[in-house]
Amino acid sequence: MDRKEHRAAQRADRDGSGPTLQERPAERFPGATAKFALFGEVLQVGLLVTLVSLPLVTLPAALAAGIRHLRRYVHAEGSPLSAFWADLRRALLGGSLVGLVAVVLTGILVLDIDLARSGALPGGPAVEVVGWVGLALVGVAVLAAAGRWDPVSGWRAAVRSVPRTVAADVPGALYLAATAGFVVVVTWVLVPLVVPALGCAALAVVAIPERPRRGIR
Repeated sequence: MDRKEHRAAQRADRDGSGPTLQERPAERFPGATAKFALFGEVLQVGLLVTLVSLPLVTLPAALAAGIRHLRRYVHAEGSPLSAFWADLRRALLGGSLVGLVAVVLTGILVLDIDLARSGALPGGPAVEVVGWVGLALVGVAVLAAAGRWDPVSGWRAAVRSVPRTVAADVPGALYLAATAGFVVVVTWVLVPLVVPALGCAALAVVAIPERPRRGIR
């Protein structure tokens, strides 16, 4: 085998498209070894989530379906788009209710922040801080619930699990808050960037619980 063929064999060995050259431990996330393929999958999920989320109230259901799709993909399980649409159909009814509550709460909090800044409310700075904290909590709750949703237990169990999930992993909740803030800021800077931002948010929900943590293998 000449040098060019050897390099090609090494690439095929790394990305799983060809025979292995040496024995190695099984990858923890075999679907994530091909970085460009993963990036393309994230963009695809971002586009799907964006299109489904245009009514806003459908955002939790779209995120839940996108998160489950990426979770299957990184574990190298079957991840056809038909599975995404099947998850979306099952998540849509309850997810729209969760989305409606989130939209109403967000509107109230944004109005409070605006009134606090205008000076129309007593204790404006404190009210504004409470408003921003409330928005962060709404973002964390939506992402955490979408990440916990599955077709068997449904949205009620997913929403009820949010406080327990946050209490068990406070740094993870802060990462989720940063993820929600990232989506908002990137979209505010340039609206079309909402597509990759939502795809990255779905991937973050998959990755955050799997990150290395002290005392947890």
